[in-house]
Amino acid sequence: MDEYTWPTVAEVPAELLHRRWAATVAALPLGASITGEVIGRQPFGVFIRVDGVPDAMALAEITVIPQGMGLPEFGTRVIGEVIDHAEHNHQVRVRLLEWAAPAG
Repeated sequence: MDEYTWPTVAEVPAELLHRRWAATVAALPLGASITGEVIGRQPFGVFIRVDGVPDAMALAEITVIPQGMGLPEFGTRVIGEVIDHAEHNHQVRVRLLEWAAPAG
């Protein structure tokens, strides 16, 4: 697998993100704690599938990852906090707090 990956269309159907945006924002208000799994990884941050809110797409940009920590690997379980809602692309912005390397 490449070091960097995008979430697949099957994992993140754009039309579903759009239709469920209001419910996603209601379920994940600013300051909410989240847990989830890294499903995409780019030099600028990681995409996260949020536990309990399957129609949400979260993004933790490199600027909100604790200093000195590298990007979590694909498949890593993460814990974070909702810091913003990006209406234009239906992404929940997250500050990562901790994570553990994926099993295997």
